[in-house]
Amino acid sequence: MPRYRRHGFEEFGPRFRQRGLRMTIPRQVILEALDDFDGFASAEDIFMRVHKDHPGVGLATIYRTLILLTEMGLVSKIDPGDGKFRYELREQKKETKHQHLLICSRCYRVIRYSDFSDEERDTLHSIEARLEKAHDFTIQRHSVHYYGICPSCRERERPDNSTDTGMDKLE
Repeated sequence: MPRYRRHGFEEFGPRFRQRGLRMTIPRQVILEALDDFDGFASAEDIFMRVHKDHPGVGLATIYRTLILLTEMGLVSKIDPGDGKFRYELREQKKETKHQHLLICSRCYRVIRYSDFSDEERDTLHSIEARLEKAHDFTIQRHSVHYYGICPSCRERERPDNSTDTGMDKLE
């Protein structure tokens, strides 16, 4: 039995069949790889994870499958700004609550932000309600990505003070 069935992916089979598609071995392997990542992964990350055990699953297959999975709503896709999209399973992460993303513009690290205060949560709901009313639009979900510089990159970019001898402070 494929491993994905033990991870709650059994609902994927019917979703593929509704589109006239099959749950192929490459699709299963890619879903398993996405499930194994803790967070977002690039197509290249997925390729490195699956190619050793499944050399027939090439990078082109991974890209095509990621496009399909994104269109099906099974995968979230983000663009951190480095020219490589990142992907993450959506539906299996049932414990995942509403979250926003902080994306480092230097190293492209993605940090999840989900510990909203009551005030933040109320503000978000208020904004959504105003948008729905102003545009006669039903909001189903939203995504917010904040871009900045993470603490590790800020530390690396800080001028190195270790060569300071303090001689300029002597009178």
